[in-house]
Amino acid sequence: MPVTLKDIAKKVGKSVTTVSRALHGYDDVSPETSALVRKVADEMGYTPNIIAQRLQKQHTDTIGFILPTFGPRFSDPFFSEFLAGIGNKAAKLGYDLLVSTHPPGDDELKAYRRKVQSYLVDGFIIVRTRRKDPRIGYLCQTDFPFVAFGRTENSCDFPFVDEDGELGMRLIAHHLADLGHQRIAFIAAPDELMFAHYRLKGFKNGLSEKGVRLEEKMIVTGDLTQRDGVKQATMLFDLPNPPTAIAACNDLMALGAISAAQKRGLRVGKDIAITGFDNIPLAEHSHPSLTTIHQPIYQIGDMVCEMLIRRIKEESIEAEHTLLEPKLVIRETSGGKL
Repeated sequence: MPVTLKDIAKKVGKSVTTVSRALHGYDDVSPETSALVRKVADEMGYTPNIIAQRLQKQHTDTIGFILPTFGPRFSDPFFSEFLAGIGNKAAKLGYDLLVSTHPPGDDELKAYRRKVQSYLVDGFIIVRTRRKDPRIGYLCQTDFPFVAFGRTENSCDFPFVDEDGELGMRLIAHHLADLGHQRIAFIAAPDELMFAHYRLKGFKNGLSEKGVRLEEKMIVTGDLTQRDGVKQATMLFDLPNPPTAIAACNDLMALGAISAAQKRGLRVGKDIAITGFDNIPLAEHSHPSLTTIHQPIYQIGDMVCEMLIRRIKEESIEAEHTLLEPKLVIRETSGGKL
């Protein structure tokens, strides 16, 4: 049986209240009594009842993260890096991380409601924000603490960290155009995702600035998986006049495009240029290595976690709206000039 405050009180001959206040460091307990209580508690192997303490102070010391996922998407290296950043920062600040998965839709929103109404978490981290995001609409309406990785078109103001995806894809567009490519394709992300909107806009504008037009038939949409990258790239290669370069909206689809090209006997970096976005660990070690846009995924997880905990504690946040500047990482898949 676990040791209780009552057991310690009996051993030291003090009241349960005195023992509790001694263990919590109240200054109305004499130093001698406090030292005795702590010594006996250690000898008896006392462990505080964390659940009871959390109920008493009406906080769970837990942050929630609901992964918007279909099927096996949890294996996406992007989420692994992001979760590591959140989890390590949460642990450092004395918080637990509650992770669950739900595909986007009504059931996902119900999961948020359940966790809010059941007081299971003190706040949420939102990822893969949507243009009109019902999760953010609900959390703003209920005034429940949250921080997002990404922006939205929702009318409410909220703290976020985001990568400037529009600028990132402009860098990719300029790079491919400067290499001499004119027939350039784009594997987009689903349009309801906010970052997809920024990245497509940036890519179109970047090509336009270089005098290159992105034809509508050269724009396809994938589901952000490597498998769909293969599928969408294969469709592009089947066009009567296929592209000489493909820019994918994320690294996994770019890696799928590399596989599709290699299956066709194309030399990636020579016969076809391929680029990604995110700079996941696999990007550097693919064959050939992937040209991409770097965003510090682990550090972003760290940042949003600290922002959320500061918000939960009602502490000031130095910068509630942080837009990070992307960096172009040129590797082998984009090759040299045509």
